[in-house]
Amino acid sequence: SNIGHTQAAAGVAGVIKMVMAMRHGELPVTLHVDEPSPHVDWSAGYVRLLTEPVAWPGEGRPRRAGVSSFGVSGTNAHVILEEPPASVSSAAEPVVAVPETLESLPWVVSGRDVAGLRAQAAQLAGFVRAQRAAGAVDGLWPAGVAAGLAGRAGLEQRAVVTGQDIEALLSGLDAVGASAPAEGVTTGPATPGSGVVFVFPGQGGQWAGMGRELLGCDAVFAGAIAVCERALDPFVDWSLREVLTGSDEKWLGRVDVVQPVLWAVMVSLAEVWRAAGVEPDAVVGHSQGEIAAAVVAGRLSVEDGARVVALRSRALLRLAGQGAMASVALDVAEAEEVLPGSVTVAAVNAPGQVVVSGPPDEVGELCVRLEGQGVRARRIEVDYASHHAQVEVVEGRLLGELGGVVDLGGSGPEFVSTVTGGPVAVGELGAGYWYRNLREPVLFADVVRRLDGEGPQVFVEIGPHPVLSLAMEQTVTEGRVLHSLRRGQPEKVQLLSSLGEAWAAGLPVGWRGLLPVVEPVALPTYAF
Repeated sequence: SNIGHTQAAAGVAGVIKMVMAMRHGELPVTLHVDEPSPHVDWSAGYVRLLTEPVAWPGEGRPRRAGVSSFGVSGTNAHVILEEPPASVSSAAEPVVAVPETLESLPWVVSGRDVAGLRAQAAQLAGFVRAQRAAGAVDGLWPAGVAAGLAGRAGLEQRAVVTGQDIEALLSGLDAVGASAPAEGVTTGPATPGSGVVFVFPGQGGQWAGMGRELLGCDAVFAGAIAVCERALDPFVDWSLREVLTGSDEKWLGRVDVVQPVLWAVMVSLAEVWRAAGVEPDAVVGHSQGEIAAAVVAGRLSVEDGARVVALRSRALLRLAGQGAMASVALDVAEAEEVLPGSVTVAAVNAPGQVVVSGPPDEVGELCVRLEGQGVRARRIEVDYASHHAQVEVVEGRLLGELGGVVDLGGSGPEFVSTVTGGPVAVGELGAGYWYRNLREPVLFADVVRRLDGEGPQVFVEIGPHPVLSLAMEQTVTEGRVLHSLRRGQPEKVQLLSSLGEAWAAGLPVGWRGLLPVVEPVALPTYAF
């Protein structure tokens, strides 16, 4: 009633109006109503036109409003708005302080072609140097430049320069301008239409201190960890937050702690990627990584994911000391020809890269023999044999304990199984599947090859350290392989670098949400 029909933007004004009404707790008057329409039977219901402002208190329940959009094109839509819940903090869930500045800032530049990218970087470097010489640079000015660049369209040729100060950022711009490699610089042609695959590794990437830095500086990660901790609490006698932030490293040797902690870190890292604007089209998990993949895909609730990972890893304690596993540089057919006794192939990760499992003495003998023949064979630091017949002794226990797990189906990203080698139908991710996931070989290479064959993909390893990236690089022909964190490296800086690689590959990274809230600097226009 304020501005009339907005045609192609029909309904937008109504959304704004009702959001503001919730904010102020008052319903505004409907303007220009001398007399209600006689074509509506106003006595038949409870709808009234507001001839004066009306207070709109919360009254202990969420306020809601319906907004209709009748577009000039004939499109009709209706949306229900609900006020957000009030923020609540408690001792169990401390408010995480987000720093005003990042340890490293991204400056993103792009051009229609390589020459345009080089010219854009050179022009920006010249502008920064001129502003610094004129005394226009203060402590937050580099962040203002980052904000100004983040608001620009990403063209075909892209570069991300990261650094902690202007000198490092200028050095990176100079490298882009000269098409020279440099530390802190990521470049690449954006591949339009690339799919995004989130890949969740199994055990092996854990390290003491993983996630500790992100807990203190990334509200999305900290919030997701809090959700996972609540879900794990009924099944474990230790604190997820204490494990991640503490100095005791004994948990690294306990499978019943390592696997749930890795699950929580992977689920939380996936939320960080999503919050940055990178949404998966498909998810893939390796061994226990499939539990995190199923939660991220919406096929399992967080509570059921916690139940599966906690109870299943506890069941593995019964197998402790009876088995061993090793990574062997052979194709699956070559490996099967030389395997002794009851040693079997547990996982096929890539061409010339398999994992075997079996009794400790037989796995040890195989490793010695293959090393003597010049074939790399490395024992994995576990004392049980996953994906082996030894697992069968816990089948009844797992089917009983996980009997209530429900496959939610849903419309999330596609869940591609490394148990079957293809998509899993809705309803199949129950207790039986999670036993098969522990017992049967991991067909990881088959799944990566299948997805790679469907067109360009960006495979993002969602974990605390790249465990599967090398295997994927050996399998992928068209797409790109990225990872999230790296053992012992500053987590926020590493994550920023990984997001830079994602943007350079053409993915829609929302840089504004990753930057301090500062006024964008007015920058030179495109270097035509």
